[in-house]
Amino acid sequence: MSKKVRIEHLTKVFGRRTQQALELVRKGKTKQEIVEETGATVGVHDVSFDVEEGEVFVIMGLSGSGKSTLVRMINRLIDPTSGEVYIDDADVAKMSKEDLREVRRNKVNMVFQNFGLFPQRTVLENTEYGLEVRGVPKEERQKKAEEALDNSGLLSFKDQYPNQLSGGMQQRVGLARALANDPEVLLMDEAFSALDPLIRRDMQDDLLDLQERVQKTIIFITHDLNEALRIGDRIALMRDGEIMQIGTGEEILTHPANDFVREFVEDVDRSKVLTAENIMEPALTINAETDGPNVALQRMRKEEISMLIAVDRKRYLKGSLTAEAALDARKNEKTLKEVLDKNVQKVQKDTLVTDIFDMIYNSPAPLAVVDDEDRVVGVVVRGSVIGAMTDTEKEEDKSEDGKENTETVDQKGVSADA
Repeated sequence: MSKKVRIEHLTKVFGRRTQQALELVRKGKTKQEIVEETGATVGVHDVSFDVEEGEVFVIMGLSGSGKSTLVRMINRLIDPTSGEVYIDDADVAKMSKEDLREVRRNKVNMVFQNFGLFPQRTVLENTEYGLEVRGVPKEERQKKAEEALDNSGLLSFKDQYPNQLSGGMQQRVGLARALANDPEVLLMDEAFSALDPLIRRDMQDDLLDLQERVQKTIIFITHDLNEALRIGDRIALMRDGEIMQIGTGEEILTHPANDFVREFVEDVDRSKVLTAENIMEPALTINAETDGPNVALQRMRKEEISMLIAVDRKRYLKGSLTAEAALDARKNEKTLKEVLDKNVQKVQKDTLVTDIFDMIYNSPAPLAVVDDEDRVVGVVVRGSVIGAMTDTEKEEDKSEDGKENTETVDQKGVSADA
């Protein structure tokens, strides 16, 4: 992947005594102490990160952490005090007004918390607005706006007005309007925070579904950790204008960088955040089309396991194979296809751990983890599910207990294929 957005040492101080305020930051003074001493407010201090093309990068933090100031410096709604903001290889922070206008029109669009729809315009006219400002001819902008509405599932509402729509649908119109311009970078500042919880979750689903189709570079601002974990490829956690940690949701949950991050994430229900992909192990497989029972049994002996996941040449799931079934095939000159258990349980790689628990609790075998085309990408064992639902440090302590550790290894053995 190429770097689409690059932030280098970005700083914003509101007020006149900028240098004095920055010096106090370096001395470890709090924002409140700096305000009292200088009258200046440090919004963002020395922030650096990259955003890959096609990535959903979430910036999160509590109120006053600097996240909204940071995102507004990316399209220069707020001018930085110092630092660079590169989109592709162009420094937005140093652009002329004319060049900046072109970037805002053609490369970067923003979706705000309050929807920002014109009440006197229809859904279609609202969606066309950005194209209209750019001078796009009526027929062309209508076509692009209808495509954006269709992608957002709103085409049938194109002739209605904003006050005829629910809050969630209004926000989807705002998103469609941003996408109609076909921006390369989409900035979303607390875009869903004004919505009711159920509608908010639906919007998160819509965004993830839409991102699969359009693959934009998205920088998403939120104060909600669960939202960040749900939609972000990577997350930057901010406090008092500085970034505390950048990483995947898994990295932040399991390896917090400091006490602040640890306390921030300690109340997260891991089972409702982590997915099968996060906890799966490599699948040891047997090719049901080309391999025979002797190959299967030899692999089982080598790996010291008693069950394999059977796939075809393209790794499509075909079933599971036990040692007993392989012995039967060898004794009675059967093919592996004839003795496979085709009822092996499987889960999609984005299945939440909380949904896996009931499936695997009474299962004698591991669960096969498959992608959208039913190809095997790994296996989930009972020990991994239990570990994901407990505190990491407690789980490490438990692994020292001989009995529990043996159970985990046995499950791992059953789960692996040979």
